[in-house]
Order: sequence, then structure tokens, then C-alpha cells
Amino acid sequence: MTLTATAPPRTERPPAPRRLLTRLSPYAYIAPFFALFGAFGLFPLLYTAYVSLYRVELQTPGRMDWRGLDNYTALFGDEYFWTALRNTFTIGVASTVPQLLMALGLAHLLHYKLRGRTFFRVTMLLPYATSVAAATLVFAQLFGRDFGLINYLLGLVGVDPVDWQSGTVASQIAVSTIVTWRWTGYNALIYLAGMQSIPSDLYEAAELDGASRWRQFLHVTLPGLRPTVLFTIVVSTIGATQLFGEPLLFEGSVSGGISHQYQTLGLYMYEQGWGFFHLGRAAATAWVMFLLIVLLVLGNTLLARRRSGKETER
Repeated sequence: MTLTATAPPRTERPPAPRRLLTRLSPYAYIAPFFALFGAFGLFPLLYTAYVSLYRVELQTPGRMDWRGLDNYTALFGDEYFWTALRNTFTIGVASTVPQLLMALGLAHLLHYKLRGRTFFRVTMLLPYATSVAAATLVFAQLFGRDFGLINYLLGLVGVDPVDWQSGTVASQIAVSTIVTWRWTGYNALIYLAGMQSIPSDLYEAAELDGASRWRQFLHVTLPGLRPTVLFTIVVSTIGATQLFGEPLLFEGSVSGGISHQYQTLGLYMYEQGWGFFHLGRAAATAWVMFLLIVLLVLGNTLLARRRSGKETER
């Protein structure tokens, strides 16, 4: 009995042009994204840095006089810049901290079985879907000094009317309330999605050990939500640094009130470029905001990594 071995069929290599096309096709798929990012993201960013080194006026945008770092020197020497920076920080903290805490609590409630959960989840998104202009104009009426609903309710409990647009603390609380109302539901749905990704076995094991819902929240939900919480903190920090629409429309003033009491960096940049026509100064402000955002994001990331490293050592 003889055995004959047959060689496997020989596979022909595709021609060189086809191999090259196969290698380049993934880059062709992602090329539109990088083209759009380069045209509308990277180029404006670099051009803004270029303009910040020149004296450019809005009336004569074609005339550019070299100034070097003089725009940044004048910026840091302007007291209203530091006022806007301080207002951005205080309004950001006053709106971000309550916003994320309430979003976490609402997500925790919606995570359990409730009647009409779908209705409540859709309701959470309604403030986010509302126009910034419409929401701010409504809240401006609610915080009116003479006929506002907020002062009317305060009067029922014996509190004198508050001038929400002139006082520093009062105006910043009002602007922070608008931001909190608009973004709480959005962050709550993000937290809810993160909670649903946590394995249910962990909750069952904690329940068998006799842990209450509060204990489950502290020792199961929060550790599982750490990446999601970090994401919302970073996004909220970026949004607070770029805050523009709410303070602009609250009173309709670019200066953020009579004494600049709630002018943010976004309003300050707009005032420099389109109020005083100093495009070079506005570009310098934009780059200061960009560097501030980068530093804040890096700071949040380093703190989160250090905290997770300490918990891992335990």
C-alpha cells in the first residue's frame, strides 16, 4: 500500500498595488476626522497663539504689529483679568460641586427599581436639551429683584428682597444655579450608566454580608464609579473654565455686572476682542484659558492616580 502526500495548494500573493491599498485603507477611513480636526481645531489653536504675539485691532485685522509677550504682560497687569479669573473659579466651584453631588444621588435613586424609571430618565435630560438662551432668560426673570419668584418666596419667610444682579455673592449664586440646573441631569445619566456596568454579584455579596444600601453605596458603588467620577470632574472643570452663555445672558452685559462681579474669563475674552477691539489681547486670553484647562485636567488626573495608588497599597 503506497501513500501519496499532496502538497497544500499554493496561495498566490496579491499584486503589490492591492497590498498597498490594503495597508492604506485604515488610514483613509480616519483621514476625514484628522482633516476636520486640523482645519477647525488645530489650525485655529495655533493661529490664536500666533495672533497673541501681535497687536491686532478689529477695525484693521490685516495690520499686525509685533509685540512679543506684551499682550500677556498687559493681561496679567489688568485687575479685571484677575477678577474674571477669581469669578471663574468661584462660580465653577459653586456650580460643579453641588451639581455632581446631586447627580450622584439622583443616579443612585434611579439605579433601583422604581415605577416610571424611563419617564424620570427622560426628564433628567430635558434641562440639557433646553437652549442656553431660553433657560438663562427664564432664570433671569425668576431672580428679578422686584417681581422675581425667588424674592417672592423669600418674602414669605420674612427675608428681604435680594438684588441678584448687583451683589457679588448673590449674582454668582444665581449664575451657578443656572449651570447646576442645566447639567445635573446630564451627569446623573452618566453616573447611572456607570452604575449599571458594576456587576450585580458585588451587590448581592454585600447584601448577604448584611450591608445596608448606604454601605453598598460607599463600598461598592463609589469604587466602581471612580473612572466615571473622574471623567465628569474633568468635563465639568473644562465647562466651568469656558463658561460664557449663562453670565452673558443673565443681565445682557459683557462686563458681567456693574463692578464685574460675575464676569468670567470667557466674558473677559469677548469684551477684549469685540468690546475693546483688541484681538491680540483676546487671543492671549484664549491661550491663558487653554493652559489653565490643561493644568486643571492634569491636576485632577494626578490626584486621582495618587488616591487610587494609596487605596491599592492598602
